[in-house]
Amino acid sequence: MPRLALANNLYRGSLPIEFQDLTWVEEMVCALYRTTAHVTRLFKSTDPAVPKIMHGNTCAHEMNVVSTASVLPRTAADVNDALSVVFIGPEKFESQKLHSIFRVRKHKIQAWLMFLKQHNRLFQNIPIDLTRLSEFPDDGALPGVADHLIEDHQQRSTRSRYSSW
Repeated sequence: MPRLALANNLYRGSLPIEFQDLTWVEEMVCALYRTTAHVTRLFKSTDPAVPKIMHGNTCAHEMNVVSTASVLPRTAADVNDALSVVFIGPEKFESQKLHSIFRVRKHKIQAWLMFLKQHNRLFQNIPIDLTRLSEFPDDGALPGVADHLIEDHQQRSTRSRYSSW
């Protein structure tokens, strides 16, 4: 039997309803260990009927554990160090669209940290610095994520260059 099989009592149950809508970025803000780098590739629609539609994907790339949190939540700068956004399209990317992909909510982060501290032994001795929450919006894009945006407006050459993703 695999060491990490559910049959080895590793299943801890379902998340409470209030945390089932946590975004992957909110989870990164509260993570003890950072083990992946995330690259999001966005394309603007080429369909003239829906020119404002974006499509794309986020890839998580494994890496050595480079960061173990000693205080939570992580800062926005710390999370941004593991993010990269590549926009492929004919015009400049509208950074306000980052909200839907890189959404963080201050109240969700705080509630999740308090839940983890109470219910997960790995978080029991980790200090929670609620003053760090002040850098996050009530509901918006991760601060600083727009600074990690790479734009490529030459679609034809770009598609072949990134086809291995």
